[in-house]
Amino acid sequence: MCSPFILRPGEPPLIKGWLPYFGEALKLQKDPLGFMTTLQKQYGDVFTLFLGGNYITFILDPFQYQSVVKNQKLSFQMFTSKFLMRVFSVKKMMTYHDLNDKIHTSYQLLRGKHLDTLMENTMQTLKQVFEPQLLKTTSWDTEYLLTFCSSVIFEVTFTAIHGNVLSGDRKTFMTELRDDFFKFDGKFTHLASGIPIELLGNIKSIRTKLIKQLTTENLAKLQGWSEVVQMRQDILEKYYTPKDTEIGAHHLGLLWASVSNTVPTMFWTMYYLLRHPEAMAVLRDEIDHLLQSTGQKKGPGFSIHLTREQLDSLVYLESTILEVLRLCSFSGIFRVVQEDLTLHLESQDCCLRKGDFVGIFPPVLHYDPEIFEAPEEFRFDRFTESGKKKTTFFKRGKKLKYYHMPFGFGVSKCPGRFLAIVEIKQLLVVFLTYFDSEIIDDKPLELNYNRFLFGIQYPDSDVLFRYKVKS
Repeated sequence: MCSPFILRPGEPPLIKGWLPYFGEALKLQKDPLGFMTTLQKQYGDVFTLFLGGNYITFILDPFQYQSVVKNQKLSFQMFTSKFLMRVFSVKKMMTYHDLNDKIHTSYQLLRGKHLDTLMENTMQTLKQVFEPQLLKTTSWDTEYLLTFCSSVIFEVTFTAIHGNVLSGDRKTFMTELRDDFFKFDGKFTHLASGIPIELLGNIKSIRTKLIKQLTTENLAKLQGWSEVVQMRQDILEKYYTPKDTEIGAHHLGLLWASVSNTVPTMFWTMYYLLRHPEAMAVLRDEIDHLLQSTGQKKGPGFSIHLTREQLDSLVYLESTILEVLRLCSFSGIFRVVQEDLTLHLESQDCCLRKGDFVGIFPPVLHYDPEIFEAPEEFRFDRFTESGKKKTTFFKRGKKLKYYHMPFGFGVSKCPGRFLAIVEIKQLLVVFLTYFDSEIIDDKPLELNYNRFLFGIQYPDSDVLFRYKVKS
């Protein structure tokens, strides 16, 4: 058998670094975009990186993405099964491949009319969270912005999807669950890269506690499960006994998927709006016009109700969120090579080995100055044109099919993306309608790349802001 370090004919250039196991991971984490664009200039659009014990062949030309999406020999399911076992301790996916397919069918309940029900749940929880504050005096509250976003998003998402806490002290339950969740999430990248959980301090006991909170027995104590939780539970009960804690591991995976990237997206959207008053003014104006046109007056108490179509008509609000995702998403998109194969790309043929990965790195696309003018700048209206949504972008004079990819693509496109975007829109509409807010810390923030290759990056520190009910 060939040594893995000896290139075979037709294989792309290999950059393996000098660190055992980690390879070039530390360089990539320090400056993902800078490192990848340097390699692109040096080696072209296709090269293989040794990262965390894995060989990943990156394809950086957006016109070649189709070759990855359409190739049946590049498996997303194998990647998912490994990922779920490492991070959440879901083991059965490795042996029962039909379980994965069945759970995938439950994601249809995150769109269409089912999404309208989830929106309703979200609005009810937002009312629960904010109404007490609306009835207070109009004095300033000061908080850390990331802490504020984490708290609101976690409570709203958990309640909308998993249901309402009935017994005991709801606030204590929610605070403890949230704190444990974010401690676990803090070690997410370590778990995903295959570092044994035993080496990560108390994360194993925290994960066990979280899984226990979401077992069949404990979920039964919550009222108002969403359709997606009910369907997943029905599927899981066919594969597990009711007392099997791995059911809780599946539900933890769903909770993680619905919260972990929504929090930093909300944070960065609020942060950029607070730093760009001109953008804030346009969004407020757009929301006010919609509320007036739908006959909704901003009286005392919580009275907003918007449909999905009405939210969808807020083009500057949507553009702002898309711009934040363009700037702050550093996800990779991965497939596992199921057998030795040759990938036929426009520019070259590329030989791949069984067991290796193929990766796409959208930040190279998102920060391409040929596609997005001044790509490092926040421009809230970048995805609008003459007051309408803009969906046409070009590279080398050719229209791009893929130009904005924070949620992946093809079969691996995030099924919760509609809920995440709607939730952020709802929260922003409520916040911009009822509250005045301003940033107190003037320090510039950078992205913290601890979660590079996985989702939206968190900030390198938190910032203070203050808000009060509009008089």
